[in-house]
Formats: sequence, structure tokens, C-alpha cells
Amino acid sequence: MRAAIKSLSSRRAASALAAGAAALALLAPTPSVAEQPVEQASFSHTVTSLAADGIDIDIQVFKPAMGAGDTVPVLLHSHGWGGSKSTNVSSYQAELDAGYGVVSITQRGHGASGGLRNVEDPDFEGLDMIAVVDYIAGLDWVAKESLEQDSPWADPARGGDPVLGAWGGSYGGGYQYVLALTEMQLYGATRVDAMAPDITWHNLNTALAPNDVPRSAWLTLLYSTGANKVERYISEGFAYGIATGQYADGTVPGLHDLKAEFETHGPAGYVDDNGDRIHLDIPMLITQGFSDNLFIFNEAWDNFTQTLTPEARDRSMLVGYNGGHALPNVYPVGYAGSGDKCDGTSGTTRRAFFDAAFNGGDTRLLGNGEPFHYTTASSECLRLTEADIDFEASYQPQEVDPTGTLGPATGGATMAGAPISLELAQGPLTIAGVPELSADLYGLGYDQRLFFTLSKGTSPANAQTIQNNVMPYRMAGPVPSVGEAIEMRLPGIAETIDEGESLYLTVSPTSDMFFGHGSRTPGFVGMTDVTVTIPTVIAD
Repeated sequence: MRAAIKSLSSRRAASALAAGAAALALLAPTPSVAEQPVEQASFSHTVTSLAADGIDIDIQVFKPAMGAGDTVPVLLHSHGWGGSKSTNVSSYQAELDAGYGVVSITQRGHGASGGLRNVEDPDFEGLDMIAVVDYIAGLDWVAKESLEQDSPWADPARGGDPVLGAWGGSYGGGYQYVLALTEMQLYGATRVDAMAPDITWHNLNTALAPNDVPRSAWLTLLYSTGANKVERYISEGFAYGIATGQYADGTVPGLHDLKAEFETHGPAGYVDDNGDRIHLDIPMLITQGFSDNLFIFNEAWDNFTQTLTPEARDRSMLVGYNGGHALPNVYPVGYAGSGDKCDGTSGTTRRAFFDAAFNGGDTRLLGNGEPFHYTTASSECLRLTEADIDFEASYQPQEVDPTGTLGPATGGATMAGAPISLELAQGPLTIAGVPELSADLYGLGYDQRLFFTLSKGTSPANAQTIQNNVMPYRMAGPVPSVGEAIEMRLPGIAETIDEGESLYLTVSPTSDMFFGHGSRTPGFVGMTDVTVTIPTVIAD
């Protein structure tokens, strides 16, 4: 099926998107008051998937109170891992009162829907979602866009082009990307007009096993809550990663190449007929938790910078806040921060975003049109443009001396025990974004794993991980004595380093988010030529 998807042409994207943009400017989300309103309605329906297995997808349709003959836009919503649709009208009352229809979707392998979970595979969940939109397009009370003759939605089998938004978090963010991008892959255009994905992924591999080190804490939880509901190859891959600390990459006979498969189960893996990355040209409100230790902020950054066209980025917002998937973690010790001080995750903001998207308004409706809205761990709201950030600011720890050893201030070079913290800079300093690390590593041992993070404190002894996130690095095979050059990203963060505090690079041999799979053998790892590049807010 995937080969068939990739063989279809995308030449009609420009004309379809241009027609959609013109039609959207004429639409309003609020039904007319000229007619006598009818009572709002809610009803259950089953949609037959377009996938080869033809399973049933269970949905709940909520129709707002509206006048006879009126039409309204529709918002899609779906659940997180292990959830199901909502049948309670109160769950969507605010959207219905604002004049939207809502369709709540139970994804395959969940609730009353059939099949097993494929974790947002375009050949399965992608075709499921297209079938749901086909059904919505056939409802006479749903607003439609006018179509050009060569529009892919002029095909009677597709039912037209409904005015459509989508929202949801985690797995409920993944379905939005698989719908819009699978339509782009199949037809060269998408019927989704605006999206608000929260705490979801760009690439399942970098999320579940960054640098090929499985997130054992999260894989254990995901496996334990859905082992009998996922396709067997996924269940086996999760179990293998939990047990061994190795990622199922096709090198073990009889074990499916989960790494290659999951590369296509998110925005990072969508390509067109020529093998080029597919981009979406629709406004988005992308929200992600800095203290999320499953889908870290880097996933949202990649969706904003790599999945959207430049024109779409000019109409979109990226909001980082303190929250999301956050299992308790204490090693290395850190702090999470709390809340969203920029109001980017509120239902009021989300509905205002959809109002603007469907009526030709300003979809950057927070903070006078800035693209970035980040809540620091100390709960300050940063409203930033690219011009406000020095993306090239670099820092080198002074404790790494020219001979390549870690100086006595860090307690020596041993990496067999406690974390070490290397001072990078003294406050005041404000960080906002995704830092990068480059270094040469050397030492002893086999299949070593190190965990890097940025921390702050008044000394190395009390430095704590900012927003509770670490990034692993795996040195497969023997650790070279002559040095292994690495370049890697650290977890995205937002924080202010005050006067009297310092910013540190903390390196740990273990992390409880990757329990059981830290450094493999006793020994040490030293570093030379260490540089950390940190997006730094430019002082006024």
C-alpha cells in the first residue's frame, strides 16, 4: 500500500490550496441567527476504513444548534494512547456554542473501533482518517469550500472539501499529521484547514529511542497499557528495547526493523513522488511541554521548522510550556516548572485560533504576532521573534583543560558514578530553544551511554537539571582512546539564569528515564573540545 501511496502525483497542490484560501475568507464559524435555531444533536456513527482491512472506526458527531439551511465548520478531536471518543456533549460545549460541529474519533485498536494499533501508520491510521473526512464531507450541514474542476475533492468518492480544523494531544496530535500528510501524499492537497497539535512527535525514533537509546521508562508504560492492542511487531520491538536497551533496527534475526518502520509514522517520514519531504501550507498552533520527557520540545521545534512551509510558519505559533508527559524523575536531580504563562494552551486561545483561520484573520493571535511563546521553568512568559534570539551563541566549559581531562573542580574524569557539572556561563542569561553540543569523547569501556543536560545553580554541587530532561548518547562498541567526535542536540528548554547563578553542562552515566540502560561497563569517559551552542535571548 505504501508504494501505491508514493506513486500518486502531487501536481495539483498549488491550485487546490489557492482555491481553498480564497474560499476560507468567505466563511464564518458562527451560524446565522436569521433562522429559528434547532436543537443541537449528538449521534454515534461507524465509518468503514479505506485501509485494506476495512475495519470500523467509531466516531461521535456533535451538531451545534443552528438555523435551517445553515452550514458550519467542523473540528476533529481524538484521544491519547489508550483512550477513546467522548460521548458527552459537555466535553465540547464551548466549541458547539461557538458555532462549530465536532467529531470525536476513536482510533483503530482503541475502544469500539476495530483493528490493532499501528501507531499512526499512513497505510492504516492515515486511511482511517481520510474515510472519516469523506463521511463528514457528505453531511449537508457542514460548510464546504468551492472547488476547481481539477480539485482532487471534486471526485464524488471524496464527497467534497469540508471546512475543517483538528486538535488533540499526544496520540491525538499524531492523527492530525497522519491525516493531513497522507492526503498530501495521495492527492497533492489536504482538506484540513488548520491544526492545533499538542505534545506530539515529529519522528517516533527520536522520541522513543533518541540516539538509539530506548526510553525504557516510557516504553514500559506504553507496552504495559497496550501490548494486546498493537500489531505484534511493535509489541515485540517494545519488549526487546525494554529488556536489552537496544533499539530494534533490523540487525537481530527474526525481529522486525522497528526503526525503519517508525521512520514513516510521523511528519519526518512523509515524501512525495520524487522522494522530497512533504510540507503543509496551513496555519498551526503547535504546543509542547518543555518538561515533557516522552515527546520533548525538540519534536515540536522540528514540526514547526521542517513540516510547515515558510508561508505557513508566518501564520503559525509555537508554544512551549511546563507540562505534558512527565513521569517523575529524580536522577539526575532536576526541576520541572509548572503551567503555561503564555496562555497558548487554553481552550479560549485554541478557539480564537480556529476563528481566525476560518475567517482570514491573524492566526498569530498571541503577543502581537510573535511566532514563539515560551514559559520558562521559573514561570516567566517569553514572547519572541527570531530576531530576539541569538541562535549561534556558544559556550565552552573552563573545567576541560587542554590535556583533555576534566579538571579537579568536577571531581575528576570518572563517569562510573555521580553526574558532573561543567560551568558554561554566569547569569544573568535567558535561554529559549534547542541547544546543541559538540565534543570529542574518549576513554574506556564498551557500549557506553552518557546523558547530557543543561542545569543551573550557584555551584556544581547544587546544579539541577532545567525542566527535568536529559538527552542520551550511545557510544556503540569500545570507547575509543583517541576520541570520538560527537554533535548532538540537547533537550529544548526555556529558563532565566539570574545574577549569582551559573549555567552548567551536566553529564551523567545513568538516568531514571532510561532505567537499566546506562553506561555498560565501569571506567571513565573524558571530553575535549567541548562547545555548547545555546539559543540565547538578546538582552534589551
